[in-house]
Amino acid sequence: MSGENVRGRRLDAAAVTATAVAAAGVAVGGWTLVADATTRAAANRWTAITGAVLAYEVGFLALHLDAGRPGAAVAPPNLVTLGRGLLYAATAGFLVVPPTTPAVRWAPAACYGTGVALDFADGRLARRTGRTTPLGAKLDHAFDTLGFLVAPLVGVAWGRLPPIYLSLSAARYVYLLGVGWRRRRDRPVGDLPESRVRRPLAALQMGFITVALAPVVPASIVHPASLVALAPSLATFVRDYVAVTGRLGETGGSMK
Repeated sequence: MSGENVRGRRLDAAAVTATAVAAAGVAVGGWTLVADATTRAAANRWTAITGAVLAYEVGFLALHLDAGRPGAAVAPPNLVTLGRGLLYAATAGFLVVPPTTPAVRWAPAACYGTGVALDFADGRLARRTGRTTPLGAKLDHAFDTLGFLVAPLVGVAWGRLPPIYLSLSAARYVYLLGVGWRRRRDRPVGDLPESRVRRPLAALQMGFITVALAPVVPASIVHPASLVALAPSLATFVRDYVAVTGRLGETGGSMK
């Protein structure tokens, strides 16, 4: 292994350690803030959920270090993505904390909304600096999926979103499971076709979830609006799965 690779591996290991330390800081700091705003019992519940998500994120980073060139973990865009993951983990904890105080009622929207802002920032930073990496793509996709799971769960638990909105969270996992099932059975899977609406729809959902979590628009308005926002995204998932399984007449790429 060359000296450059050795240095890169050391940087990757340092990034995992730093992420673990930052995760511990989020857990401790969050416990303190939630305990001050509510009760220690609520803070303990918040820490249990948030801690589990943080452990998953640190483990995911450590497991996928080999996806990119040595040292990719400390690339600025990937550090921004990791920060986004910490915010999504903090959001998850409010699943078991009732919105009894103004600080708590605003916290999920603030955490998730800041993570959404960082989602736009890390992609632009990667393109401007030319530091796009396979590791970054894996982190970005994993944390996008995580955010689309934990934030709607909080919204439903708090009555801010209708339960049917969780179909958006499930759709990502159903799509991945369906593709994985086909590959395990050696059935052809095509390339995901290009789409002009996929990313804008994802941005729309992120913005909508942020607004839904914020205690500014009545739930009586958010609930019917969520059905309108949900429909095109679900249709896109169906269209993508039909495309990669070769049922549209065109697959968007070679079948693998």
